[in-house]
Amino acid sequence: MPSWTWAAASRRGTSHERLGEKRQDAFRTLFVEASDTVVLVACDGAGSAARGGAGSAIAARALSRCARDALAEGRWPSDDDVWDWIDLARDRIAAAARRRELVPRDFATTVVMMISNGSDTLVVHVGDGAAVVRDAATGAWRAVSWPAQGEYASTTFFLTDDGGPRVRIAREAVAVDRLAAFTDGIERLALDFASERAHGPFFSGMSDPVAAAEVSGWNLPLSRKLGDYLSSAAVNARTDDDKTLILACLR
Repeated sequence: MPSWTWAAASRRGTSHERLGEKRQDAFRTLFVEASDTVVLVACDGAGSAARGGAGSAIAARALSRCARDALAEGRWPSDDDVWDWIDLARDRIAAAARRRELVPRDFATTVVMMISNGSDTLVVHVGDGAAVVRDAATGAWRAVSWPAQGEYASTTFFLTDDGGPRVRIAREAVAVDRLAAFTDGIERLALDFASERAHGPFFSGMSDPVAAAEVSGWNLPLSRKLGDYLSSAAVNARTDDDKTLILACLR
């Protein structure tokens, strides 16, 4: 049985609904039994990109599979591994662009990836969104990787950026028992930008039902409830963007 249980959901923002556009966020979750490790990936396709949703789906699929393969071999990913994964994801996007006679920037996407066995945690981050953990000893929530803003307001960096992406790799050798990965649609609900801290009550309230669940692995009932919350009037009143949230708890 997996030592982790998780809930994950992604919902279209009201701005896309009004324009009749598809959701541009994508996510992947998986558990690697050989290393007792959970992998979470949340990607957000750029609203200004013609195929941002396709780019986020390609990136999430490629990166999660790369992580799965490395962990299945019993290897904890090195920085070189991460850069190989990034190159592969960019190659997959470039190939998709060529098939459609487009360019990679038409598939622009951010990336938030978390890999954790509870003792060691690896975060790979491009652009906005964030990765948050709860310290197993103190119960304190903290952001391991903060949203990155571009040169101008409301801009960020993307996996497909010319000259190579601005990849941030963070490693934690501290015991953690809960993880949260999310795209920028819920940043204002989940993060305190004045203090640059994770909003602990938000994450505790959202993850407590996941931690209390008796089932291991992907909890589909809680994921549906999480999706209902993300598409609720209360959330839509604060953000019109796509929203993706993944919550994982160590059993």
